[in-house]
Amino acid sequence: MKFVKFHGYGNDYIVCEAGELACVAGDVPEFVRRACDRHYGIGGDGVATLEAAADGSGVDFVLRIFNPDGSEAAMSGNGSRSAASFLYFQGLWRREELRLSTKAGVKLYRLLEQDGRGRYRFAAEIGRPALDSATIPMLTGEARAQVLDFPLELETGEVVRLTALQMCNPNACIFVDDFEGVDWRRVGRAVESHPQFPQRTNVEFIRVRDRRTIEVRVYERGVGPTLSSGTGACAAAVAACLNERTDRRVRVEMEGGRLEVEWRDDGEVLLTGEAEVIYRGEWLKGIADFGMRNAD
Repeated sequence: MKFVKFHGYGNDYIVCEAGELACVAGDVPEFVRRACDRHYGIGGDGVATLEAAADGSGVDFVLRIFNPDGSEAAMSGNGSRSAASFLYFQGLWRREELRLSTKAGVKLYRLLEQDGRGRYRFAAEIGRPALDSATIPMLTGEARAQVLDFPLELETGEVVRLTALQMCNPNACIFVDDFEGVDWRRVGRAVESHPQFPQRTNVEFIRVRDRRTIEVRVYERGVGPTLSSGTGACAAAVAACLNERTDRRVRVEMEGGRLEVEWRDDGEVLLTGEAEVIYRGEWLKGIADFGMRNAD
């Protein structure tokens, strides 16, 4: 299997054409778990595959995103941006605009910059957030049109107050004064698999610096703590705006770098950021469970 590894602000993805994955993976979830292993595999926060869409479908490529635990994600902002970069890097697409079909709908990518050395910058229409409890989905007793400042009790008896929404994936957003005063990794793990989130959830911890800047830490569903998350950045920006803490356009500072998010007046969320190639490689079919060598 030939692949290219990319990262978006430290969130790294193994990207390949769908046909390449089919050659080596009878059991896709098990293969993804092995490939993403950082000691015995390639290592990554996920696997992204691309397949040319059928003529007349209105999209250019079909994208699938897999988490390191083998589960399939509806969408990933950094993963999809890495996948878009792969198409340009490999010479499979040259137009300025690109439409990707995902399990969270069709996403429009506009190439803003490329440096000729494997770094790409895109503005992407990620979609419109869903705010009602049924769509998230989140079990809240009575159905809610919005889930704002909701008290969620953890197994330890602690209560965290969160804003939940569907932004391509379920997201639970928790506002904090700082990241040192809360064990956000432990709390994130507890919220991610909380029974009130029947499909589990991404968890974002948000520190508001000013009306146009927020800092975010992410505990990602099926991944754990990550340096960055594109959809997480979007969810955090929407949650901050819903709670009247920021404007509709913000800078989102994550451990891996800065993303820009705008929640437009028409409801669409625009995410602007970069992806960069790390290396190309080849997973050697038939050589042990974790055989891999660099192609370059």
